[in-house]
Amino acid sequence: MAGRDLRQLHRLPVLTNTTALEDRIGLQHREIQALLVDNQRLAATHVALKQDLAAAQHDLRRLSVVAGQAKAERDAEVREVYDRSLKLDAEVRTIDSMGAELARTRADIQELGSVRKELVAELQSIEGEVAKTRSESKRVVDIKADIETFQQEIKKGRVAIENETKTRAKNLEHRRGMEKTMAALAHEIEKLHGELANAEKRARAAVAAAAAANPGPGYPATYGDPEMVYGGNAYPDPYGMLHQVCVCPWLLDAFLISLSLLCLLLLSRLKSLEKMCKNC
Repeated sequence: MAGRDLRQLHRLPVLTNTTALEDRIGLQHREIQALLVDNQRLAATHVALKQDLAAAQHDLRRLSVVAGQAKAERDAEVREVYDRSLKLDAEVRTIDSMGAELARTRADIQELGSVRKELVAELQSIEGEVAKTRSESKRVVDIKADIETFQQEIKKGRVAIENETKTRAKNLEHRRGMEKTMAALAHEIEKLHGELANAEKRARAAVAAAAAANPGPGYPATYGDPEMVYGGNAYPDPYGMLHQVCVCPWLLDAFLISLSLLCLLLLSRLKSLEKMCKNC
């Protein structure tokens, strides 16, 4: 028993020291937690104070701006009041100077009254003249209508003259073309006359040559035309002998007569066209 007590006595300080240490550690831990909470609270307070400081600075700046604006407005009001006072002084001076002008104006008004009476009389006379002018203006309207009708007639006349000029130009061109055609036809007729005369001469020469070359019996037959001669043998030579020659002068005369009639017809047509152009 005594040994056990001694052992317990030796163990008690160790346990006591451990418990005290744990208590100290727990106390320190609690203190640390309390310090952490205080630190967080202080940090939040610091942030809030910074925000309050920023808001206060903003308010201070805004108040300074407002104060500047208020000062500017007050200065403007003071300047405006000063300007008004200057204007009032000027108006007072002008009112003082307008007294004499008012008297002169009254005199002018009296003069204008007399002038007004004269103008009224002149206005009445002018109104009478205006009435006369209105009656005359109606005549002017009629004259304008007549002028417009005359202008329309003139336009129609111009159009007719232009059409007539165009027609004359066309007729002149047609006439020139007909003249050229007639000249060409006359030239062709002259050529035909010459060719017919030459053909007739050649035919007569051929007849004379045939009659001289064949003095033998032929077949003279006139049938109303003594110049028509049928010469040659009864049986012509197929190997180089002269063939039978036939000359018909009445056919040539008929052709010449038809050409002459054609020329007369063209001349009459040309004369009618010339008359038409002259009438145009």
